[in-house]
Amino acid sequence: MPSIQSGSRGRRSRRALADINVVPYIDVMLVLLIIFMVTAPLITPTMVKLPTVGNAPQAPSVLVQVTIQKDDMLEVSLRNPKSKSGNAAPQPVTLKALPQTVQQLAAQAGLSLDAMPVLIAADKNVKYDAVMRALNLLKQHGVERVGLAVQPNP
Repeated sequence: MPSIQSGSRGRRSRRALADINVVPYIDVMLVLLIIFMVTAPLITPTMVKLPTVGNAPQAPSVLVQVTIQKDDMLEVSLRNPKSKSGNAAPQPVTLKALPQTVQQLAAQAGLSLDAMPVLIAADKNVKYDAVMRALNLLKQHGVERVGLAVQPNP
């Protein structure tokens, strides 16, 4: 009688392995991680060249000037040397009404809101938050050209 073991060896079925071996992928990822960790401090960050006060460009002749006072009060005026009345007197305005006032002054100057340059002049003791709120509100309402006023060096 043949042994049971010898008969089962010839008929052993081979199943295909359905598992993916992820160990080589992990090794590659760890090598890449080490490479990036070593090279990241060596790469110099992009330097932003901000204009200095001495090299600041001349403001356009026709513009809307938004002045932020120490007590966060806003005043808006139109500077237009070509008009008969010259520069308009500053008018007080709330933050909520700022975009509508700028739009009215832009229409008065004959420019669209996106083409009208707006200059924000803030007292140096004004909080940064007040300037950013005004800037953000103007940008949300379609003002494309916004600048910050600076005092040139003597």
